[in-house]
Amino acid sequence: MLKIRLQRIGKRGQAYFKLIVTEHTQKPKGQYLELLGSYDPHKNEMNVDTEKVKHWLSQGAKMSETVNNLLVGKGVIQGEKVTVWKPKNKKGGEATGAGETKPASTPKQQVEMKPKTEEPKEEIKAEETAQAQTETSVQSNP
Repeated sequence: MLKIRLQRIGKRGQAYFKLIVTEHTQKPKGQYLELLGSYDPHKNEMNVDTEKVKHWLSQGAKMSETVNNLLVGKGVIQGEKVTVWKPKNKKGGEATGAGETKPASTPKQQVEMKPKTEEPKEEIKAEETAQAQTETSVQSNP
């Protein structure tokens, strides 16, 4: 499956990206089929060959979420931006309310599990004592 994604180049702290078409299994800095443009996040500049992008999309290439958001923001393609990452729950507010219900349910599950684990031990002990009694009776008979 072909993927349109960013390939990082540039020095440490001075990131610069190529917009490329590559196989989705290819290494991030591996070979690519075609160079579609470039993106400089420091200057917020994006140079894209829109005809090539539309051609590869018509051929069935998929875009990464970041590339999708950049191209929608630039107006190259129509659509909505995609959430790339899930925001963490902040302390306080709704996240605290949801956190309070979870600990209340987990102790109930732990309490239910403890008696279940104790019952098999008692059965094993009863079997062992029954076997021990039969062994002693067998030894005393001869």
